[in-house]
Amino acid sequence: MKLTALHHIAIICSDYQISKQFYTEVLGFEIQQEVYRKERDSYKLDLALNGTYLIELFSPNPKARPTQPEATGLRHIAFAVDNIQDAVKHLQSFDIAVEPIRIDEFTGKQFTFLEIQMIYR
Repeated sequence: MKLTALHHIAIICSDYQISKQFYTEVLGFEIQQEVYRKERDSYKLDLALNGTYLIELFSPNPKARPTQPEATGLRHIAFAVDNIQDAVKHLQSFDIAVEPIRIDEFTGKQFTFLEIQMIYR
């Protein structure tokens, strides 16, 4: 598997408005898209720097356990690959559990999640 780029970093904010202001007004990120997700009662803000999509900010509505994907803080790091099916097969060849491939409802792009709980030496 060959990673082609770091696609984006997702962060669940403890204060969405302050985080939005910090990333846009202080750091100069550009808003690409802001979506209200009614089923989660939260916002998703896509931010770019110099035209490159880098950060997703999510409004607070975290789960109680800080290690779960919906907890406040870093949500996930996304990598771009040439072929997602080949990437999944490669990860599975290392006994890494990968969720089924899904389609993002806003971008139409395929994605999957994995959780690494081991250290390779």
